[in-house]
Amino acid sequence: MIDEDLYTYAAEHTTSELPVLAKLSRETHLSQVCPHMLSGHLQGTFLQMITHMIRPVRILEIGTFTGYSALNMALAMDNDQADLPGDAGAVLHTIEINPEQEEIIRSFIRLAGLEKRVVLHIGDALEVIPGLDETWDLVFIDADKPNYLNYYNLVLPRLRRGGFIVADNVLWNGKVTGDPVKMDKDTFGICRFNDFVQHDDRVENMVLPLRDGLMMIRKLG
Repeated sequence: MIDEDLYTYAAEHTTSELPVLAKLSRETHLSQVCPHMLSGHLQGTFLQMITHMIRPVRILEIGTFTGYSALNMALAMDNDQADLPGDAGAVLHTIEINPEQEEIIRSFIRLAGLEKRVVLHIGDALEVIPGLDETWDLVFIDADKPNYLNYYNLVLPRLRRGGFIVADNVLWNGKVTGDPVKMDKDTFGICRFNDFVQHDDRVENMVLPLRDGLMMIRKLG
């Protein structure tokens, strides 16, 4: 969404990727049909920063892809911050609908040494989420666009007061400002989600024009 030279400058003045993340990024670009779905260096570092600031005990990610964003958040979690039954510590649950991604996701979870911190669910998030008996501190939504609002409505009641939802792709390559009559289902789904959140008095929100747009949402009392 910004000039390519400025984007490169921003990346050059952002903390470098950890080797495991750089390796996953390379593997994704070599093996995936749509590697642009990867969050990428800038957005990944942003998710790390948010995680460090919020210090969440429970994170939910909807849409894993190859695991890049999950690893960024999980690596930034403080496993000693919570006194939980069974010494569970901080845990990230991530949901991926495509079973073909399971091998690469699990291999990089192991490579990053995060087997005890990341729980991978393969399946439809609309079916998986109701079965997770957790209270979320941070939710990252980056899945199929027509269901963004459905995901939001599922997770908001289980988000703690003051907790955050981050939704990716909310500017959808600029298509959100187009003619509503000509919108495809993905663009319409994003617009429906954006408009609903904007008028939801249970939260406060802002759109950050980073990459393809991030909606930052904080649950009020």
